[in-house]
Amino acid sequence: MRVREVTLREIRMRLATPFETSLGRTTERRIILLEADVDGVTGWGECTAGENPFYSPEDTETAWHILVNYLWPIVKGKEFGSAAEVWGLLEAVRGHAMAKAALETAIWDAEAKQKNVPLWRMLGGVREEIPCGVSIGIQETLDELVAAVKKELAAGYQRIKIKIKPGNDLLPVQRLRQEFPRLKLMVDANSAYRKTDWPLLKDLDGFYLMMIEQPLGWDDLYGHVELQKKLQTPICLDECIHTYEQAEAAIALGACKIINIKLGRAGGFHEARSIHDLCIRNGVPVWCGGVLESGIGRAHNIAMSTMENFSLPGDVSASKRYWAEDVIEPEVEVTPAGTIRVPTGAGIGFTVRKEKIQGITARMESLR
Repeated sequence: MRVREVTLREIRMRLATPFETSLGRTTERRIILLEADVDGVTGWGECTAGENPFYSPEDTETAWHILVNYLWPIVKGKEFGSAAEVWGLLEAVRGHAMAKAALETAIWDAEAKQKNVPLWRMLGGVREEIPCGVSIGIQETLDELVAAVKKELAAGYQRIKIKIKPGNDLLPVQRLRQEFPRLKLMVDANSAYRKTDWPLLKDLDGFYLMMIEQPLGWDDLYGHVELQKKLQTPICLDECIHTYEQAEAAIALGACKIINIKLGRAGGFHEARSIHDLCIRNGVPVWCGGVLESGIGRAHNIAMSTMENFSLPGDVSASKRYWAEDVIEPEVEVTPAGTIRVPTGAGIGFTVRKEKIQGITARMESLR
């Protein structure tokens, strides 16, 4: 296999509803899409880096720079046997996992199309439907939060995640437990708390949450070890897990009981599968997190979520929750049972709408 050409596009997509977390409020996404020509077959990937370096050290600008000046030169003219070998080529560049994932996942898509098989089957997926949860941003009032949860439950979603931050934590959880005593509920702090906040986080034990996601610093593994000892509620790590080695350390040290695997944060399918398999061996369940992807990134998340240990509902939800109009067809839909039916077509299984993409492209660069 050889990558003949790579085309980068930065697209601008306005969210249907602003999304607020402890990191800030997002109304529009600047997304890098990567189109790769692999032996004459086109594969698509998406860079999940944000517009700023608040969730991850990467952002849209750094990812573009790394892809153009470092990752493309590494694969240019190289022969490799399969997409699974691409990670080994890119390892020379330290970090920049989201930039790597954009290129690596596009090549996986192309290889699956060459073989005329669905990408999820090539990955070893076992599910033809995946369970779906939903992530709800911080709301202005508790009544608005309750209304948002009711809307998502009516749409069929199996699990509700709410974003929390200091000063906006116990009361929202308490209100939701009063309104929905049997709700599968979890909270996500996006690293908003410090070790000294543990008594407040301990109070969350009384609300029977599925998990508390990433309560402490994005690189504070030891802090989570100490915190998990104090809590009955499982800690789920997100931002702390960028590599297989970090996942291995987190499990060995007892820093968490659940891991959120994000395809971009892991650097693509090779590393995501490795972390997934590590968690299986250690009895640690995983689920797929989302970062406001377009349909292309969402399609890759669906493929990943078919693997055996993705046993908890992930953040892979319907296109219409985020975009007035998505860049793929058909758009991603959720069944009344709160599942997504996995596409059966080759590669990611969705058709990329190039005309739509052209209309929202802010910049473009082709690398040959």
